[in-house]
Amino acid sequence: MTKQKIKTFFIRLGIFILVTVMMAVIFLYSVMWICVHGPSTVVRDIFVMSVRETSAMGFLADLFLTDEEIAMIEERNQVKVTDEITDTSLIKIDKDEEDNSDDENVDDAQDALKYEYEADLEYVDGVAIKKINGSTFQGYMMFVSDPSRVFVGVSNKNFSEDKPGKTVANIMKEYDVSIGINAGGFEDPGGRGDGALPKGLVISEGKFLYGNENSTYEIVGINDDDILVVGKMTGKEAINSGVRDAVCFGPTLIVNGNGLSGIGTGGGLNPRTAIGQRADGTIMLLVIEGRQATSLGASYNDLIRVMLEYGAINAANLDGGSSSVMYYDNELINSNASVIGLRKMPTTILVR
Repeated sequence: MTKQKIKTFFIRLGIFILVTVMMAVIFLYSVMWICVHGPSTVVRDIFVMSVRETSAMGFLADLFLTDEEIAMIEERNQVKVTDEITDTSLIKIDKDEEDNSDDENVDDAQDALKYEYEADLEYVDGVAIKKINGSTFQGYMMFVSDPSRVFVGVSNKNFSEDKPGKTVANIMKEYDVSIGINAGGFEDPGGRGDGALPKGLVISEGKFLYGNENSTYEIVGINDDDILVVGKMTGKEAINSGVRDAVCFGPTLIVNGNGLSGIGTGGGLNPRTAIGQRADGTIMLLVIEGRQATSLGASYNDLIRVMLEYGAINAANLDGGSSSVMYYDNELINSNASVIGLRKMPTTILVR
C-alpha cells in the first residue's frame, strides 16, 4: 500500500469516527431534550433529579432548564423532612438468650419479631445476603444478626486535605475485616474528589474524629447499645446519647417504624446505599446497582419500600452513585457504576 493510500485511509477513518461521535452526541442530546421538554413531566423530573444527585453530571439539567425551574423540580421531588429521632425503646436486642429462656414475655416478644423471608436466608457466621429486585433496579441486602459487629471504619484517623481517602477494600484490609460497604458523604467537586474530607461529623469506635460538637447534623449512627440512631442532632448530643459510630448523609428514610414518603418521584434513579435495623436488632445493609442497562437505579421511595418490606424500624440513605459498593468475604459482589475505577472515600461501614 502506497503512502498516499495509507494517508487517505486514515483521513477517511478519522472522518468516520468524527461523524459517528457527532451522531452519538446529537442522539443523546435529542433524547435528553425529549426527556425534559416531552409530554411526560414524570420523565422530566426523574431525569433532572437523577443527574442533579450526581457530582459530575449535574450540569446536564442546566443545558435545558433555568436555575429557577430546576429548583422547583427539586422542591417537588424530595423526601419529607422530619425532626423525629430514633426511639431506642422500639429495638429489642436479645443479648443473652439463656438468661431470657424462662421469661414468657420475652419469648412472646421475640416470636413477634420473626420474619417470613428468614426461611429463605442462609446465614454464614451470622451474615446472610439476599438479591433484591425492583421495576427499575436490582441489588443486594445484607443481614447482620449481631449489631455489635457493625461499626464505622475510616481511611485516616486525622482527616486533612493532603491525606487522600482509600477504597473500601483498602480500609477493610487495615481493619482486618472481610465485609464492608461505603458510608458517609465526602467533598467531591466535579466528581473528581479523592475522599480526603468527609461531610459532616465522623465518630468511629467511640472517638469523635471530625466535625463540630456544637453544629447540627443529620447523622446515621450506632449507639453503645448497638441501636441504629437516625435523625438530626448536634455532635455533643450524639456523644452524650452514647453514639459510638456515626457518619453524615441522608435523607432519613424510616424513623420509629414510619416511612417518610417522598414527594413526587422521591428522588431520581441512581445507585444507592442504605442502612436499616429491624426490631430484633438485625442490621440491614442495602446496595442498589444503577446507571446500567440491567439496573437503572432506585429512588428514595424505592429504598423506603424495600426497607419497610424487610422490617426496618429505622433506616437512612448513605452516600450512593459511583461510591456504592458491597464487599462480602473480600469480594465485590455488586456491579459498581464508576467509570474511573473504585472511588476513594473517608468512611465505611464495616462488619467484624
